[in-house]
Amino acid sequence: MASSESGSDGADRMIESLRGAENSALEAVRKFLDTVNGAVPDVSADDSPRKRIIDSAFKMTEELVDTWSGFAQRIVKVGQNAAGESEKEE
Repeated sequence: MASSESGSDGADRMIESLRGAENSALEAVRKFLDTVNGAVPDVSADDSPRKRIIDSAFKMTEELVDTWSGFAQRIVKVGQNAAGESEKEE
């Protein structure tokens, strides 16, 4: 029973760590957008360089968060499988 509890605790810590990474990524995008807003005027063109830069920053952030999320899910799954194997041996 202690194995599953510690496994669950490890999964919870991983999830919290992932949330922290997501928040950090979003904060980095906010800072980037502030920089773009200060450096490139908004000319309200649908396909302006400013809009393309901002869209690219959001896409990059989304891809990074998705990658980290998938990585964290795989780590949790490996941990759960290892905990299950450990319980079978007992």
